[in-house]
Amino acid sequence: MAETGTRTPLHAPPLVEGLSAFAGDYDLILCDVWGVLHNGVAAFPAACEALTKVRAGGSTVVLVSNAPRPNRFIMGMLDGLGVPRTAYDAIVTSGDVTRDMLEARPGARVYHLGPARDVGTFDGLDLTLTGLGEADLVVCTGLLDDDVETPEDYADALAAMKARELPFICANPDLVVERGDKLIFCAGAIAQAYEQIGGKAFWCGKPYRPIYDTAFARAEVIRGEAVERARVLGIGDALRTDIAGANDAGFDSLFISGGIHAQELKSIDGAVPDTESLADLFTGHAHPRGVMPRLAW
Repeated sequence: MAETGTRTPLHAPPLVEGLSAFAGDYDLILCDVWGVLHNGVAAFPAACEALTKVRAGGSTVVLVSNAPRPNRFIMGMLDGLGVPRTAYDAIVTSGDVTRDMLEARPGARVYHLGPARDVGTFDGLDLTLTGLGEADLVVCTGLLDDDVETPEDYADALAAMKARELPFICANPDLVVERGDKLIFCAGAIAQAYEQIGGKAFWCGKPYRPIYDTAFARAEVIRGEAVERARVLGIGDALRTDIAGANDAGFDSLFISGGIHAQELKSIDGAVPDTESLADLFTGHAHPRGVMPRLAW
């Protein structure tokens, strides 16, 4: 394995030169999307090339995203950003898991907390979208205007939900996500605020098990065989979701430092992360197999 472990202290995960260092060890790659393949504005060509090459070597790549919309919407978005379809075999989103959860509640009256662009999440489901006062449950896909709002703007709405003890389905467990050169709040930050006042939230994406179960099922159909956890690699830029999720689900991970943790790791624009900051980030947490500033072959 072509690791450059001498560049990091023993208590930090090692830097690796590229995915090619250990790609042959894995049959299945579960790769994050936002922060790894693109930054919300444009694709990262080297990352797309790396996944295309690992697929050419016989591995299956399933993109696993905390996007609150179904996978068909994410495929269209990736096309628009310039991510080639050669980079992946399938996409599984937290929006897909949300739909599964809603299908188990036929006839539900749902209050949608989130932007209008996410309403496609509910297409074809047996439910009625209502105002908060008539709802049986809440589905949160994000902030109404994530360019300017914060979770504090929803304090009154959350208090009203808690007063009625409404179940709160979080369709995107991310707290923040990278958009260009800034971080924006996601649905997970609102769900976290709801739990902090005693509300009950149901989390549909990473790091929770249902999204991984769905991804494994898709991969096994594609490959025509079961996939051993020892032959799976998760790739992502978020310690809380991607790395912790992979560890809890029992497979290896590769951490991309130039995503949402870039500022604290001094890894902005793909710079090599600061080793002491990297060690601090992972203190008390399971370590990934390796670290890269940006995904590359």
